[in-house]
Amino acid sequence: MANQVDPRLAGFRPAAETAGFDAGLRSYMLSIYNYMASGVLLTGIIALLVSSNPALLSVFFSETGGGNGRAAQYGPTLLGWIAMLSPLAMVLVMNFGVNKLSEGALKATFWAYCALMGVSLSTIFLAYTGASIATTFFVSAASFGALSLYGYTTKKDLSAFGKFLFMGLVGILIASIANMFLKSSGLDLAVSILGVLIFAGFTAYDTQRLKELYYQVQGSDMAGKTAVLGALTLYLDFINLFLFLLRFLGDRR
Repeated sequence: MANQVDPRLAGFRPAAETAGFDAGLRSYMLSIYNYMASGVLLTGIIALLVSSNPALLSVFFSETGGGNGRAAQYGPTLLGWIAMLSPLAMVLVMNFGVNKLSEGALKATFWAYCALMGVSLSTIFLAYTGASIATTFFVSAASFGALSLYGYTTKKDLSAFGKFLFMGLVGILIASIANMFLKSSGLDLAVSILGVLIFAGFTAYDTQRLKELYYQVQGSDMAGKTAVLGALTLYLDFINLFLFLLRFLGDRR
């Protein structure tokens, strides 16, 4: 059973116990960041491989437009749709099946998820220049690092922001769907701005939430599984922050 620890009592622990707890927390958070960074790296490698190999690209995407000086446009094939929709199913399996899945199975599902996300994101290398993608990636990484550090170190309780961030997320999803029909450049700009702000907030909020979750899972079998799910959470925060920033900083081909 997990040790139930009240964070307010941390100052009343013996020094040796507090030091051990702090070391455990650092190890737990480091494993989350390692999984998350490895997942982002895997996604990038797969995306680059698919986009740079015409034969492989044609398996997942078919050209639907372009030419006459315009950049080619691509639509998903049947396998492309499977690759794009499968990650959603994997997220549901990981979250709702966490108690039944072994830690190894959870990790394998996470790696598969990141690989399939690479297939889905491969078209950004066809839509944007490599230089602008690299620039946006480093800006995203620096922003994510600063926001996550704030969430980890701040004494301010960020839990109250959770519901507002979630409502904002629902709002941009609805607006994005509506703009598929409206095709409004103004609405697209508003969605992009809100997307950056919302996932910046989620990065700090989720980091603090994962840190506090350690109090509940430390010393239990759930600690390793929680680290993998935590990596998935921060991975999604980073990817979405990157994609929304790319809409501002990316130079289209």
